[in-house]
Amino acid sequence: MPSAHAYASDVAFTPAVKSIQTRKGSREAYAHAEQRGWRTEVDENLAAFLADASSFYLATASADGQPYIQHRGGPKGFLKVLDKQTLAFADYAGNRQYLTQGNLSENPKAYIFVMNYAHRRRVKIWGEARVVEDDSALTQSLMPRGYKARPEQVIVFKIAAWDTNCPQHIPQKFDAADVAAALAARDARIAELEAEVAALKGERATS
Repeated sequence: MPSAHAYASDVAFTPAVKSIQTRKGSREAYAHAEQRGWRTEVDENLAAFLADASSFYLATASADGQPYIQHRGGPKGFLKVLDKQTLAFADYAGNRQYLTQGNLSENPKAYIFVMNYAHRRRVKIWGEARVVEDDSALTQSLMPRGYKARPEQVIVFKIAAWDTNCPQHIPQKFDAADVAAALAARDARIAELEAEVAALKGERATS
């Protein structure tokens, strides 16, 4: 993606942001960080993080800057990596408001925010997005197998920069399915131990 930015982080650290960082005393630290560079391509860590994600938020804005954030959910890994700078997902039929599509038709700038509450990790991805309505092969390739949803189109996201946040203030939460699986494993282990205890008591009673 063509860019006039000196650093990838300039997509977020605008002159206005840098001015406030200077006034509040954090500019020097962030200047060192931006020279090390925010990442602009998908690496193994990001690919693994996205493969485990079942939810994220997609932010867009209208031509006059009115922001909008929409939740996207699906089976783990439904947000797929097409190449080192491109993500995509099947956009399921919903309430037919089409705010995201309308925004992208006049302003391609977009932002993906992915939160993993269980591990208290978050990833921020800046870039541009477009809607693809007429590629059935691409749509089917992005559709999770067996998932009961109707894909209406595809959203393709081109990465400009991405970064992670520290876990500060992220509450730790777990998916209901993961909690149910952990409880089932615990209950199975308890039943196993109870059976062993009963067997030992039976052996003692007959000895």
